[in-house]
This record gives sequence, structure tokens and C-alpha cells, in this order.
Amino acid sequence: MAYAIVVGLVVGSYLNVVVYRLPRGMSTVRPRSRCPGCGEPVLARDNIPVLSYLLLKGRCRQCGLGISARYPAVEALTGVLFGACFLNFGFTLATPIAMLFVFLMLSLALIDAEHFILPDRLTYPGMVLGLLLSFWSPLVTPLGSLFGIVLGAGSLLLLIGVWYLIRRQMGMGLGDPKMLAAIGSFLGVGGVVVTLFLSSILGSIVGAALLARGSGDLQSKLPFGVFLAVASLIALFVGPQLVSSYLQLL
Repeated sequence: MAYAIVVGLVVGSYLNVVVYRLPRGMSTVRPRSRCPGCGEPVLARDNIPVLSYLLLKGRCRQCGLGISARYPAVEALTGVLFGACFLNFGFTLATPIAMLFVFLMLSLALIDAEHFILPDRLTYPGMVLGLLLSFWSPLVTPLGSLFGIVLGAGSLLLLIGVWYLIRRQMGMGLGDPKMLAAIGSFLGVGGVVVTLFLSSILGSIVGAALLARGSGDLQSKLPFGVFLAVASLIALFVGPQLVSSYLQLL
């Protein structure tokens, strides 16, 4: 498990690069990370996940500019989730596939939270990877992956269409159906159903809370990709149990 957490910390460091550069049309590989204040490249010893941030007390070694706490937080969260993947799936092929899924969901959630976009450069490859990996994945069959893609995209596209007919406006962006399709490619139909159900509840709770605080109105835009990501991670770890419990109630 410790190894999985360490891998997660390192991947989380790269995830921060993806979240910052991808929406800006920049390469996620080159050039090396630099301080936005003084422009100096970040030294290798200052790029150790979480630890370097603590040793530097959250400031650039060269110019003293403050470093956002988001960076170590994302690294730590990725490490924890990678550890959870290993605990949940053990030494099986499901573990690296689940880790890839975690990386995809965190990337989309963080980008959507900041920019209100879900890049095609993540959603489309996510669909393809999920479908290809389904031939070896213990999480979903190839047919289940294909049905998950269709249900994921189709359910939200139908919702968008109905909302447009009623209100003459887009209820959400087209990135959300693509993201749910990518989720379906990894988790299948059951994963889509659990994700859609939980994300709707989470979105309603957050929307109601904002209305109660006077921080928004019925027209306020929410990053639904964040709710999809959180709900999909719940579906990844306990989705089958939730579906089984619901069927037992019926």
C-alpha cells in the first residue's frame, strides 16, 4: 500500500501540471516547471511531492513568492486515492485501471472547477481507453463498457435536449455527456446509474446551499463535472454494493 501511495504522490505532481497547462493549450511535458514570479526553473529537490512544499514553507526558494496550497493538496489526495485503489482491488489488473480512472476524474474535476470546461483531450481518450481496457478489466466487460458509453452520453444529451425544449437554453455543456460516457467506459451501466444519481443529489445540495447563502440564483452556473467526478469515485469503490443494496430493497 505504501508503494501505491508514493506512486500516487508522484502522479499527483504531474496531475497539477496537467490541470494548469492543458486548459491553456500548453504542453504537459515541456518546458520544465518554473516559478510564475521569477521565472526560475523548479529544482528537482524542490519538486518532491508534499515534502518540498513543507520544507520551503510554501514559498519559492528563489524569490519567496507564495505557492498555492492546492499543489500539495492534490498530490496528497492522489496518493490517498491510489492507496485506496490498492486496498480495494489488491494485486489485480483492476488496481492500475482504477488508478488511471482516478487520474482522469481528478484532472477533469479540477479543470472544470477552475475553468468550467471539460477538455475533449481528456474525455475522448478516456472513452477509448476505458473501452480498450475493458477486454482485460475485472471492473467491466467490453459489452458493458460499450453500453456504459452509450447510456452515459445518451442520458445527459436527452436531458439537455428536454431542458432546451422547455427553457430554450442549454442546461449544461456538452462536456458533461462526454465525461459521463468516459465514466461508463470504465464502470459500465451500473457505474453510470450510480454516478448520475449521486451527482444529481450532490449538485442539488450545493445549489440549494448557495441559494440559501445568497451566493447564487437559479441561473448560476455550477461545474457539474466536479459532482460527476466525486460520484464516479464513489461508484468505483462501492458502486456494486450500492446497486446490490438497492436491488435487495426492491
